[in-house]
Amino acid sequence: MASKKITDVAALKAFAHPLRIRLDRALATAGRATATQLADLVDEPVSLVSYHLRKLAEYGYIEEAPQQSGDGRERWWQPAADVVNMHWKDFADDPEGVAAYVGTSHQIVSARMTNLMAYVDNQAAWPTVWATAAFGGGFLLKLTAAELQEMAEEAAAFQDRWLARSRAAEEAGDTEGREHVELQMYGYPFRP
Repeated sequence: MASKKITDVAALKAFAHPLRIRLDRALATAGRATATQLADLVDEPVSLVSYHLRKLAEYGYIEEAPQQSGDGRERWWQPAADVVNMHWKDFADDPEGVAAYVGTSHQIVSARMTNLMAYVDNQAAWPTVWATAAFGGGFLLKLTAAELQEMAEEAAAFQDRWLARSRAAEEAGDTEGREHVELQMYGYPFRP
């Protein structure tokens, strides 16, 4: 699977719904699932989940997956891409696009922080080997815009390398001792 680059305002708005972001994450974690399975994961009614899955499919975020089992009446879904990319520069010339980008970014960052806080709240429940392997940190640097861009490119290469390693292990059936891991990295300018 490749990455999906969002440059269309309508597609960006379609992704911005909080439940769609949760469904995207749940489906990425599951790999393939039905609306019923996803409804259980996100604790929402199946009819609501089905509606939002159809919207995600309409804009190419997810796609129908080959039938997994049963009598063919259940519809299986899978992510259409490993990674969804959006960047402010693709919307900068359009006020509606900027507003949609900001709104979508707020929803995504909020969902990520919710996930991080859930881990922090439950860190003690993880086996020691996992709790001590987890990491986090924040650094305050003074960089130029060019240096920040260089850092972004290095971070993307780092993420790509680990994503490839994770996918290769999954495809090889190497599941022993593996858990889902969320990696979050941000680099942005600020003024104190």
